[in-house]
Amino acid sequence: MKKVAASVYVETGFRGCNASLVVTGEGVVMIDTPQVPAEARQWRDEITRHGEVVYLINTEPHGDHYSGNMFFGGTVVGHEGTREAIRTATVKQLEDMLRRVAPESLPLEKGFRFRPPTITLSQRLTLHLGDHTFRLINLPGHSPYQVAVFVPEERVVFTGDNVVNGTPPFMHQALPFEWLKTLDYLEKLEVDVIVPGHGEPCDQSYLPTMKATVRKWIDAVAAAIKQGMSLEEAQEKVAVIDLADERARMIQRMNIGHLYEVLKATPAR
Repeated sequence: MKKVAASVYVETGFRGCNASLVVTGEGVVMIDTPQVPAEARQWRDEITRHGEVVYLINTEPHGDHYSGNMFFGGTVVGHEGTREAIRTATVKQLEDMLRRVAPESLPLEKGFRFRPPTITLSQRLTLHLGDHTFRLINLPGHSPYQVAVFVPEERVVFTGDNVVNGTPPFMHQALPFEWLKTLDYLEKLEVDVIVPGHGEPCDQSYLPTMKATVRKWIDAVAAAIKQGMSLEEAQEKVAVIDLADERARMIQRMNIGHLYEVLKATPAR
């Protein structure tokens, strides 16, 4: 666990998203939870050293950010779309994922369940705890339901997967042009630390790299469409990342598949 600001801690070593916490004078606010049960329990034990969890914020509607919710107390907060995604998620989906990344976690413990948000937002929501302010802002990009958590007192923003550091972005639900606008917005925030959804914390100097990554995917698929490639041809011939392993090939096919549909409907600009 790394201390990235006076009251902010981040764990980047879990098999899934980064999990974070902010320690306030009236309790702890968590941002996202580990997806592997053993790591969720480990994080829970670590958090007890800092106080009771009052709020648990999910930044997005994907299982690697919310599957560990049941292991923690506090009120769950997230976007309306994230609540719906969690409500309709199945334990089998989690089990299938764990078979790939953490088979030792199976079977899940008796009574395992997902915890959806009980407080939701569509655009903005502000939470106050102790002397800290948590400004939740819907910033579409990686998905329509992304929520950034800006803590002005710590000069920190938690971005979910709108920013990933050192790993390819997943674009299976992406709004690519909105994503670029979101990164422009993040450049204007008064922050010293960005906590990405995956990878090491960074600062705003990394955002041009993230924008270039999103733009690279858009341009590659747009070029394939302009050349008259079918979706299948684009997935076979377009190479945006190093296809050294099966996971990379899966990401590329998935990203191209979604972007092809989006760009067919809305040409690149």
